[in-house]
Amino acid sequence: MSNGLSLADQITVELRADIIGGRLLPGMPLVESELVNSYNASRNTIREALHRLGQEGLALYVRHKGVVVRRLGHDDIRDLFRVRRTLELQAIANARPLREQQSDRMLDAIEAADLAREREDWRAVGTHGLRFHQHVVGLLDSPLFDEFFTNVVAQLRLVFCNAPDEAQFQAPWLMRDRIIYQWLAEGDRTSAGQAMETYLDDSERLLLSMFSQS
Repeated sequence: MSNGLSLADQITVELRADIIGGRLLPGMPLVESELVNSYNASRNTIREALHRLGQEGLALYVRHKGVVVRRLGHDDIRDLFRVRRTLELQAIANARPLREQQSDRMLDAIEAADLAREREDWRAVGTHGLRFHQHVVGLLDSPLFDEFFTNVVAQLRLVFCNAPDEAQFQAPWLMRDRIIYQWLAEGDRTSAGQAMETYLDDSERLLLSMFSQS
């Protein structure tokens, strides 16, 4: 393929994008025969893609059900936020003044989340919010970290799907993303880092609380 990815790789990327976009939800079956038809691929190729999705922690095989989109739990949330603190806080601590392209990408994600909020499309609000945090990690200028964090974002998207009221869950974070962006745009890494640390602490606490009540 022109992008250098095998068909199995490309299908894995697209399935992961469907998870990040909220189109594939926890517990949904990933039916082999349907995917064969959707992607015009062989069963072996689909099985390889599903195996990779499982390796990424996004799918699992359930006896008598086949492969399903994975549901995450308390331990997964704690581990995801351990990773987020490591990468996002490090990215801010070492950030150079934002290049125009970096600033534009962050602002585009925030404004897209704003528009989604006006439409009351809360799933899209969460997806664009996560994209902003991908751009924060992008300040590390590491394609390996970018790829790894895309998988983290997909798992976070699955966690968000468990919110009993996604509007109530998503509403507070958009303004906080904007504040973090403003500190970064002004070159104040200390304030941006403190705002991000508080953001991550509060987000983790809320998600763990939601899972305790579900």
